Amino acid sequence: MNNVCKLHALVIKTGLQDDAASLRRLLLSCAASAPESLPHARSLFAGVSSPDSVAFNTIIRCHARSSPPHSLSFFVQMRRRGVSPDNFTFPFVLKACSRLGETGHGLHALIAKLGLGSDVYVQNGLISAYGCVGAVESARKVFDEMPERDLVSWSSLIGCYANNGSGYDALACFREMQLVETFEPDKVTLLSVISAVSSLGALELGRWVDCYVRRSGLSWKISVGTALIDMYSRCGSVDESMRVFHEMPERNVLTWTVAINGLAVHGRGDKALQLFDDMKKSGMRPDSITFSAVLVACSHAGLVEEGRGIFESIRKEHGVEPTLEHYGCMVDIFGRAGLVEQAYEFVEKMPIRPNSVVWRTLLGACVNHNHLGLAEKARGRLHELDPHHDGDYVLLSNAYGGVGKWNRKAQMRISMKGRRINKRPGYSLITADQEIHEFVSGENSHPEWESIRDLLTSIIDRLKLRGYTPQTSNVLHDIEEEEKESNLIYHSEKLAIAFALLHFEDGRTIRVMKNIRICHDCHSFMKHVSDVSQREIVVRDQNRFHHFSQGTCSCGDFW
Repeated sequence: MNNVCKLHALVIKTGLQDDAASLRRLLLSCAASAPESLPHARSLFAGVSSPDSVAFNTIIRCHARSSPPHSLSFFVQMRRRGVSPDNFTFPFVLKACSRLGETGHGLHALIAKLGLGSDVYVQNGLISAYGCVGAVESARKVFDEMPERDLVSWSSLIGCYANNGSGYDALACFREMQLVETFEPDKVTLLSVISAVSSLGALELGRWVDCYVRRSGLSWKISVGTALIDMYSRCGSVDESMRVFHEMPERNVLTWTVAINGLAVHGRGDKALQLFDDMKKSGMRPDSITFSAVLVACSHAGLVEEGRGIFESIRKEHGVEPTLEHYGCMVDIFGRAGLVEQAYEFVEKMPIRPNSVVWRTLLGACVNHNHLGLAEKARGRLHELDPHHDGDYVLLSNAYGGVGKWNRKAQMRISMKGRRINKRPGYSLITADQEIHEFVSGENSHPEWESIRDLLTSIIDRLKLRGYTPQTSNVLHDIEEEEKESNLIYHSEKLAIAFALLHFEDGRTIRVMKNIRICHDCHSFMKHVSDVSQREIVVRDQNRFHHFSQGTCSCGDFW
């Protein structure tokens, strides 16, 4: 902002305050200093008696990212004054629309009307805007109709797929670009490709992308290296994640934070705390997100006192006010360690009003440790804040089942039906020969269902001889024990493991992605299978990674 003021003073001193080129330079300097400089930019623009398209484009650009409503307001002014928008106008107007969550279909029609529908810059803006609001098919249609495409066109579509949960489509688009175009991908393209692999959790694809990035010479970029650290962590290989971290010649606060968080979700709390100490010794100042990652590490490793100390240091040592997320992490730390009454007292004394996430964290802890009284209190508060969340009903229903209150459990299920609240089905994904196989709990739609079922039944019979006992306490009471066990057998992660044992004969690590939290019975099952089969099993659930090996889990049962 100081540079803007200095430039403005120079313009006035030299008598160029009415010069169009000088005004444009001033507005562009405001864009570089946004959002602090935006009021000054508006004041400058208001002094222009007859702004042309260049002036309007510049002021629209200034506000597109930091203040999109103002950006659209200036576009409306532009139209009312009869100034015709051009191919430099629409990319920034589209960016403003996407920041506000608007689809931009109306703008698309205006673009076609003005004859700008074939301009590559405008079309790139349309692809990006549609991608930001989840309109993937519209983005693809624009891309397919483009008479010519540049690197931004491809990068925008790859990013559109990656950001909307279509990881394989993003990778297919990247491979198509390599086949039909001669230009090399840049940092933006590769960040989208890495993001796509991260969402899929596909380790082999991740290794291929890592090699490609290294060949491209972009691996030394801080943003690319940080993305690779996150990718390996989310693909279940924290060792490779840390290898990338240690190879990086330069790191920023996000790099350190991502590495700490990776160690945290893989159950390596002690190493995460050591890395946090290394970060402080390096002179890097942790931010709010870093503290959240460190507290997550304490939570997943059962490090209560360490977590308490770090929480207190946020304000005392670092002068940062703890956020709602930090308070939620402390509730999780107490709850996972079984200190549910401390967790409840902590919530009650919070200076910030707890939201549904905090109360849901407490509810989950109460259910895991069979503290029904506090579970009902937490559920009551949740009902006030978020009455239609399916997980809350399921958790409390499980709490009633855990202590044998089957009538109350049945009432919760009836209440869910009455409110038309459906339990989210559990599903698991596993990759074999670069193809993803999906398994849904209780479903038999997989083409190899009979072989999977027979092998799974055989495995469970074998495990029972070695001490495995199905944990049926949360299955409905009014059915026979044998039927309860049958319900547990066909949980999605068990089906995925049976499929892997059918197909992976080389002793490789089995990697499963699951959309919800792994249940106690499946957790016990995985321990036994890892012991009997002498294989490592990695399960990525909703909250963290579980590395099962020789009958134990990396989470230490803090999950």
